[in-house]
Amino acid sequence: MAVSLGALPARRRHPIIYRFLQNRLAVIGLVIIVIFYILALIQPWISTFPYDQLNPGMRDKPPSTEHWLGTDRSTRDVYSRLIKGGQVSLAAGFMAVLLVMTIGVSLGAIAGFFGGLIDGIIMRITDIILSIPLILLLITAAALFRPSLKTTIIVIGVSSWPGAARLVRGQFMQLKTQEFVTAARAIGAGPVRLMMRHLFPNALAVIIVEATLWLSYAILLEASLSYLGLGVQIPTPSWGNMLQDGQRELLAGAWWLTVFPGAAIFITVLCFNLMGDGLRDALDPRHRSR
Repeated sequence: MAVSLGALPARRRHPIIYRFLQNRLAVIGLVIIVIFYILALIQPWISTFPYDQLNPGMRDKPPSTEHWLGTDRSTRDVYSRLIKGGQVSLAAGFMAVLLVMTIGVSLGAIAGFFGGLIDGIIMRITDIILSIPLILLLITAAALFRPSLKTTIIVIGVSSWPGAARLVRGQFMQLKTQEFVTAARAIGAGPVRLMMRHLFPNALAVIIVEATLWLSYAILLEASLSYLGLGVQIPTPSWGNMLQDGQRELLAGAWWLTVFPGAAIFITVLCFNLMGDGLRDALDPRHRSR
């Protein structure tokens, strides 16, 4: 007896979405992340002052009705800079992860599928990069080039792909031994078709989870570089250089200059991790038969 799709309960029609929504912390993380990205997109319309506008006589003023999060030592509005900094930091994190996953997934897929000499060369390059402390590699690369948002994205992306490459390589090596791949080979499927139509879709769940978790790490890396003066440069704000700028005034009692950008970084990273954990549980193949 045929049963219409609409008659099935939600957990049978959309099991992954259903399992994700059952994880309250993951949903809360997703909602907050969406809100942060919306605020970043509409930043020009919700800022109370231009982020680089000077307000004479308003140096290091605490939060008030006029300046909601106070002002910094250059008399600029902290709230407007925090929103603009969120736009910069979130965009940098997203673009850096896009670059990381593009390089890592491509090289990992090639290494895992072809194996042999190709796999050996790619994995040795990966081992060399992994043997160098990441923060040292980031600082060195950032110091060699003119610090900017574009440089920060490229530096994070180019230096951080080995982890994704190893993960995808392992997935492809496991999947290519499965019967459905053998059947596809038997009917004449070439390497590109095998990778794109058969292996990649089956590894997509792991890639999505890895990308989500890497977003939080990329934002931390961007904040670290900007804090050290090797990332986004003042007067363009990012949460990292706002922390660095506020540190100078912390002893003078201007707590708001470090608390608000620090809280923004903490909440964003926590929410990305919660969302990543929720996606990992929802996409876990061991749950699909339940």
